[in-house]
Amino acid sequence: MQKVRFTANNAVTLLQCGAEYFPALLAEIDAAEREIYLETYIFADDETGSLVKAALIDAAARGVRVQVITDWIGTGRRQANALACDFLAGGVNYRIFNPWFRRGLARSHRKICVIDRHVALVGGLNINDDMRSDDDAAMILPAPRWDIAVSIRGPLVNAIRREAHAQWLRLGPLNLNWHLHLKRRWELFRGNLARKAIAAIQPMEAALVVRDNLRNRQTIQRAYLKALGGARKTAILANPYFAPGRKLRVALSRAAERGVQVTLLLGVGQFRMQDAVAKAYYPQLLEKGVRIVEYQKTQLHAKVAVIDDAWATVGSSNYDGLSLFVNHEANIVIRDAGFATALREHIETALAEGKPVNPSAFQKIPWVERAWNRFAYFLYKNILHLVTMGKSSE
Repeated sequence: MQKVRFTANNAVTLLQCGAEYFPALLAEIDAAEREIYLETYIFADDETGSLVKAALIDAAARGVRVQVITDWIGTGRRQANALACDFLAGGVNYRIFNPWFRRGLARSHRKICVIDRHVALVGGLNINDDMRSDDDAAMILPAPRWDIAVSIRGPLVNAIRREAHAQWLRLGPLNLNWHLHLKRRWELFRGNLARKAIAAIQPMEAALVVRDNLRNRQTIQRAYLKALGGARKTAILANPYFAPGRKLRVALSRAAERGVQVTLLLGVGQFRMQDAVAKAYYPQLLEKGVRIVEYQKTQLHAKVAVIDDAWATVGSSNYDGLSLFVNHEANIVIRDAGFATALREHIETALAEGKPVNPSAFQKIPWVERAWNRFAYFLYKNILHLVTMGKSSE
């Protein structure tokens, strides 16, 4: 199990929604001189996707080494194949994560871009248009999708670049000889061990936290648990898909019980089944004093949290079994009061636009709705129990 390794002297800039993220991403791609690593779950065939694709091809044309990874499920088989053709013609190196489930059920849900070992962008935003639903591109949203990313400069960029490079190597050509493939993995493992002693002596400020199915199976969840365990005043968490395991539920409840003001901002209205699963958790959390606010203005896609205006995280990991126990994810953890305060204020703006769940009113919902919530939870719990081999209950 990898520990969270912080580095100091990083400049971390909050990027709110696509209106700030995509101009920053395109500007960095246009300024690239040597290399670009880009990972995304969705790379859509829409206006935004076309702009990013063209920028990557232009970068490759001027001699930049461009390496792109998309997820086979998230991007879709047809779009992934179309990208492969366009990128091949444009000189962009391209790999698809886990086509036809050849590597099991895991998906690459990470959203990472690293350019010239100088700047990195990490967060929740896919490469798709802000005004289009991420599950149905034909559906126009009532307002831009609510999402968050960060731009990072400083020593942490090297760690993010190493992780992006390692992921690229893990997805090496399928025709590699097996012994060469094992040799490459061993070299990556040895490199991680060698860096461990160097990183450990640096003071804390910001860190990359990833989840995979090798050495980082519960690293993101443990980062949350540690932060919640140390919370003293406030804990504000925003996420679109809420179906946490036992440990995270207990951490939220215990924080509220000892007087911490725990607030959950949850996205609703995208998937009826997901909403029902999330509501199955409400009674226990409301009873413990956790405040729950449902965001209905548009799709909420951000995965962020702020604790005590001192600890913050921005990334791709949802609070559900897939993100916490199956998929590949990437979060940035920041220990900086200024950044944490800015992120909290942004979340509070969304909270003001949301609808608080009234504990007494929720107790009076019709029995049919309660039965549906319990059924959805039962179905979800058992499917995830099989998929994660029992880990989702932790």
